[in-house]
Amino acid sequence: MKNRSELRDVIIKVLYQINIYENAKVDFSIEDLIKEQLEVENEFVKGCIMGIIKNKKEIEKLANKYLTDWKMSRLNKVDQAILSLGIYELKYTDTPSVVAINEAIELSKKYSDSKVVKMINGVLDKIYHEEE
Repeated sequence: MKNRSELRDVIIKVLYQINIYENAKVDFSIEDLIKEQLEVENEFVKGCIMGIIKNKKEIEKLANKYLTDWKMSRLNKVDQAILSLGIYELKYTDTPSVVAINEAIELSKKYSDSKVVKMINGVLDKIYHEEE
């Protein structure tokens, strides 16, 4: 059984794949993408992925509002996925804000460089303080 941090890692990978497939106009099933990453069905993973897809425009709008000199579309696909998950957890779930922000930062430390870590931290921090 995976813990929440490991599940967030799965969410990032699936969001990344969805992004790639959509850009390439490849047909895919979200259920299948999740199954490739997880043997056991998981409501947290499925709920976050479906929620992020459903609220994609609002999440992107919020990210762009607080990104300085950047747009969500200019970030690489992994950073987009991490930021989307962080914003989704802050705005649409009952995950404690400090946990949502810390988890996003840990993921960005794993997959991105220090500039991106700071940028993601800054955006989530602003959303936390100004949107909550």
